[in-house]
Amino acid sequence: MVDDRIAMSSLPASSSIEREVQRIREWSKRGRHRDALNAAEMLAATAPGHRDVLYLIAANQRCLNQVAAALATLLRLEQQHPRFSLLYQERGYCHMALRDARRAIDAFGQAVTIDPALSASWIMLERLYRLTGDVQNARVARLEFVRVLIDRQKYQQAREATEALLKQNPDDGDSLLLYASACTGLGGHDRAIAVYRRLLAGAPDSPELHILLGHAVRAVGGQLEAVASYHAAADARPSFGDAYWSLANLKTYRFSHEEIARMRAEEATPAARTVDRYHLCFALGKAFEDQHEYAESWRFYERGNALKRAERRYRPEIAEANTRTQIEVCTPQFFADRTGVGVPGKDPIFVVGLPRSGSTLVEQILASHSEVESTHELANIEHLVLETQPLSGLAREDFRLLGERYLAETRAYRSGKPLFIDKMPNNFWHIGLIHLMMPNATIIDVRREPMACCFSNLKQLFAAGQEFTYSVDDIARYYRMYLTLMRHWDAVLPGRVLHVWYEDIVENLDREVRRILRFAGVEFEPACVDFYNTQRSIRTASSEQVRQPIFRESLGEWRNYEHWLGPLKDALGDALLNYRSETPPSLS
Repeated sequence: MVDDRIAMSSLPASSSIEREVQRIREWSKRGRHRDALNAAEMLAATAPGHRDVLYLIAANQRCLNQVAAALATLLRLEQQHPRFSLLYQERGYCHMALRDARRAIDAFGQAVTIDPALSASWIMLERLYRLTGDVQNARVARLEFVRVLIDRQKYQQAREATEALLKQNPDDGDSLLLYASACTGLGGHDRAIAVYRRLLAGAPDSPELHILLGHAVRAVGGQLEAVASYHAAADARPSFGDAYWSLANLKTYRFSHEEIARMRAEEATPAARTVDRYHLCFALGKAFEDQHEYAESWRFYERGNALKRAERRYRPEIAEANTRTQIEVCTPQFFADRTGVGVPGKDPIFVVGLPRSGSTLVEQILASHSEVESTHELANIEHLVLETQPLSGLAREDFRLLGERYLAETRAYRSGKPLFIDKMPNNFWHIGLIHLMMPNATIIDVRREPMACCFSNLKQLFAAGQEFTYSVDDIARYYRMYLTLMRHWDAVLPGRVLHVWYEDIVENLDREVRRILRFAGVEFEPACVDFYNTQRSIRTASSEQVRQPIFRESLGEWRNYEHWLGPLKDALGDALLNYRSETPPSLS
């Protein structure tokens, strides 16, 4: 997904002010606080209300032990930007320097209230509560810190933190739940399953625990137990929309007439929560699709999308601006000037594209090879994009450091095979960065016919992210942006990406498997053709489908809804014809 933060982090620092801010940040990181402060104060004369300039002044004042001046600067910053979370975190550091624990706690507390993802503030809160003898709040702060780690997919750190908590209290339910989530993120589903079963023994009527157990056993192929767990969740709370959607999301489950009637009644209840309603709508869409009642099915898919989109903040114009900027910055000369940067290793195989394009199938084919292991949709590249300065501002050495960091951070997901798969579909945005970080890594783009791909997204309720999938216009615009950017990568990095079309895999599996393996640099193995026999954990919506042989019927499923998909065809425009060609669609 490309949200506001990712898009903005990808934009070059076009103004002289932003370039100077980047320079001051670098000086601060390197401990050149006097130089950074002097430069920031000079910049403030021309940009007196600039948020980041004021913040950098305060931070460097504190580092130079000018704490009173730093607090005065932060007060000015608060008057102009009262919702800027980092100012409160910096204020907390100032009060710590003054040994004022109470005010430091208040400041760090304000910081995480505005932005719960500020891990540094949670760490400081836990430390301060512990120092002041407030054991209960110290525990809460530690738990919240672990939640932040899990949200950011830093599962190894999260597991280590929860293991420390469980040493103090082995039966703490909150710590056990977070430990199970961290284990799941690292692929340790067996450990998570054991925890969920243990917790259910003490709380057998918890619908949330039944859902979590169902997801975990589904990931390792235990479909029957997953179904039983989802049923138990629905029995424990009949209005629990997630229970019904989890059944529908198995793709192979078929609802009974009684279940459909119950779902319709729950969805129509005036008191139903919005989150339950859209889960029920997507489940009902799938239920009626399986019964070939396509008009009723579309009605519920459309309603579910409308409900879901109403709570999202996706802005397609930001993603389109990001596309144009990448094209402007990442020219042939840009890459020619950076030849030889990055790390030489060829460990990662990046599988990119749109969701519901067939990427899980390609992952399953590759993971069936003896030299390749799967991980899951890793967020490491997106985190690097968020945490570093714009691509054009990185020095040659930075690309090597970023490549080394990526390989180090992903080591926790690996077991020792030479190659591993990173199947984050949204990494197609970052192919330029990936190439510069790891010029020998394999990149495979999996593409599906536009109508089939977009319709499959419209009927999918994602657990998180992919916010462009909940309206016809958004998904069509996104598909066109994807084509435009991929054609650009082909133009400036010719031959760097292998394009695989889902329809070709269905029509000629053996040929396409050989082509994929050859591009990845490994020998052909028959197990890759018999991919459905490979036993591994799979966490995507296609988990049950790739455990079966390929069926051609999936290619034309969207045609059952063709009567209602005219607006989608119109919005896709020339992408319908050139999604295989070298001519990119326009962004207008």
